[in-house]
Parts: sequence; C-alpha cells; structure tokens
Amino acid sequence: MSSIVGRFLNYLLVPLYTYCMPKESGDYGISVNMYAYTALALVVLTFGMETTLFRFANREGEKADTVFSTGFAVVAVLSVLFLAMVTIFLTPLSNALGYGGHTEFLLIMVVVTVLDALQALPFCFLRFQKRAIRFASLKMLFIALNIILNVVFFVILGKTEVFYVFAINLLCTAFITFFFVPDMLKIQWRFDGALLRRMLSYSWPLLILGVAGILNQTADKILFPLVYQGDDAQAQLGEYGACVKIAMIMAMITQAFRFAYEPIVFASSKDKDSKEYYAAGMKYFIIFTLLAFITVMAYLNILKHVIGPEYRQGLASVPVVMAAEIMMGIYFNLSFWYKLIDKTIWGAWFSLAGCVALVAVNILFIPHCGYMACAWGGVAGYGTAMVLSYLVGQRKNPIRYPLWEIAMYVAMTAFFYVVVEWSNNNLPVIAALAVNTIVVMLFIAHVIYHDLPGIKDRIIKLCRKR
Repeated sequence: MSSIVGRFLNYLLVPLYTYCMPKESGDYGISVNMYAYTALALVVLTFGMETTLFRFANREGEKADTVFSTGFAVVAVLSVLFLAMVTIFLTPLSNALGYGGHTEFLLIMVVVTVLDALQALPFCFLRFQKRAIRFASLKMLFIALNIILNVVFFVILGKTEVFYVFAINLLCTAFITFFFVPDMLKIQWRFDGALLRRMLSYSWPLLILGVAGILNQTADKILFPLVYQGDDAQAQLGEYGACVKIAMIMAMITQAFRFAYEPIVFASSKDKDSKEYYAAGMKYFIIFTLLAFITVMAYLNILKHVIGPEYRQGLASVPVVMAAEIMMGIYFNLSFWYKLIDKTIWGAWFSLAGCVALVAVNILFIPHCGYMACAWGGVAGYGTAMVLSYLVGQRKNPIRYPLWEIAMYVAMTAFFYVVVEWSNNNLPVIAALAVNTIVVMLFIAHVIYHDLPGIKDRIIKLCRKR
C-alpha cells in the first residue's frame, strides 16, 4: 500500500511539471534523462545486496545484524568511491552527458544517488524485520515533503526550471536519511570477511542482472538523445517520458507486489508445497496486472489529463509500455527458481540477453520511428528475458504453472482491448466511457466467478438475503 499510494501521490508531480514546463524548453526531458542515469548508478552502488540480505539473513546459523553490517560496508565503500570519482571528473563527465553548462545538475544527482544507496539496505532491513509501518511512514514522508516543496517552488514561487526538481530531491533525500540514525545505532555492527566472500559470490550475478534489468527500464531514455536525429531530442524525450508515467501504473503494482512477495518466498522456500504457492502467485499476479491494463486503457481519455496538452501526442506508447511492464513482472516471478538454488548467474544471462534485444531495437529503429521504438524495445527486452527464464527454469527447477488459465485471461484481455480501442476511437467520450466501464466490470465479474470463490459466495449470500 505504501508503494501504491506513494507512487500515486508522486504522480501529482507529473501534471505539475508538464503543465508548468513548456515541452519545447526540454526541461522535462532533461529530468527524464538524468533520472535514467541515476537509476543505473543506484543499481551498481547497491551491488545486489538487497536480495542478498534476504537470502543470507534467512539462513540458519547466520546473524541478521552481521549480514546487514557486512552488506552495508560494501554499499558504503562503493558510494564513497563513486562520489569521489565523479567530483574529481565532474566537468568532463558533464560535457560527455551533454550538460557542460550545468555541472550542478550532475553533482546534485550524484549526491542524491549516494544517499539513496545508503538508505537502500536500511529500508531492506525494515522489510526483513517486518516493520511495515515504519517502512511505509518513511516512504510517505519523503513523498509528502517532495510534493509540498514542489508546489511551493513551481506554483507559489513560479520557479519552473529543472534545477529545482533536482535540488528539492536532494533536500528530501537528505532529510529522510536522518531518520535511520536510531535504527543504525541499534545494530550490533560486525564485519565478517568469510561471510563477505559468500555474499559477493551470490550478489555479483545479481549486480549484472540488476544492471541489465535497469537498462531494460532506462536504456531508451539514455539512448534516445544520442540516437535521435533531430534538434528537439529533449522535447521529444519529455513527451515520451510524460506519457510513460501513465503506463508506470503497472510498474507501481509490480513494485508493490515485489515488496510483499520477495520476503515471503525466501521465508517459505523450505515448505513442501512452495511450488504450488509460486504457481498460484504467478496466476493471480497476471490476472490483476491484466485487469490494471484494461482499466487504464478504458479510462485513458480521463488519465491523459494527468499530463499537459503539449505532451499528449505520445499516448500511443502507453499500451505498449504497459505490456512490457507486465512481461517484466512475469520475469520477476520466474526469477525465484535460480535465486532459491543460489544460481543467480542464470538471471544475469537472461537479463543481458534482454538488454541486448532492447538496445538493438532502440539503436536500429529510433532514427526511423522516434520514441515508439523505445516502447517496443521494452517489449523485446522483457519478452526475451521472460521466455528464456521460463524455458530454462522448467528444466532446472520445474513449476507447473496454470498455463491454460493464464492463456485464457490473456486472450480475454486482448479481445476487451480491441473493444475499448474501438469505443475510444468511434464513440463520443461519455458513450465510450460507459462501454469501457461495462468491459471492466465484465472482467472483474469473470475473475470473481472463476478465481475468487470466497468473494463469489459472499455476493451470492448477500443477494439471497435481499
């Protein structure tokens, strides 16, 4: 819930930026580009230690505090080295990224990335300790403060330059860091060299997996200004980045699912019925992401007002990016087979293959198709990783997924999508919304009738009483 509500509140910044920042200024495109680089850097600095912490802290004979301390030492050392190197080479790096006249952009975002990296394991440890309230409170505090400051600067003070986006992020991130001081003081700090070697052997393939995975999400936003043949690259990137925010509803659902599901999977890995549990988890994940997909498509004529009018030409990318995000979520579900048998190298190979597919599509087709190549590149990348993980996983650690039931839901979603697209393109807005609402209700009714028997029985009993 903290992830869903938090990201929903964070969406309030999208209309703020896209209504206040003219597309032609390229400022919003700059923020999209810069955040893509910082996301990549964050994955490198955390070095796969989040999943590694869950894996080792749940092992018999391992002390959770020692696992945390050892993993945090790795992240801290990498973060300090990263900050030092960027500071030393700040000017040439800024020039290389195309921000030679604004070195402050790079410096601010590097500090933000380092602070985020240092917060990553403490947040992860809160999840391990099942301290959901504190985890959610800190996440929500950051977002609330971020929104308030953005409203003050962009609306009240009229400061609409992208510099203030970065500066506010730095202020909020630094503020949240102080809240971890009491938790850090309670930790029994111990560094274990032998444990470190075991953790690194587990985490380095996760690092490759993470880098490839984040490139699948951000490579298009990094490559676009470099490959696009036109003088309005940042403006076009801003248009694409704004529309992708609507599709990120799917990423929001996937992230919330991951926060809840990952600790459970590792904790229940020794249960005899764990494979049936994973199969059921996959099925319901796909059902509800498909429901989210058809709901967004049904109400796209309303959701499009989240972004400014200048940015709405990129709405055609929304269904494609959402499909890619569903594939990413499925790939995440399929990833547990190699994590649980400590063969994380497989994940690295799958993600690298997906990354190669994505980069190839972007480089080959951006000059001809613009940012729609970025959207389809995501499908190519996540689709490749998903298929490879399933095929190899069924040989190494087979799980009987309900493929027929999943296929039926996919087919039903495809049919409903055609209906929704027809109504959006051929009917007045009110009539289209009415038809689309019926489509969404039919989907929900099907789910309740076939896969949520408890809810179905309650509805039947309620109807009989009336």
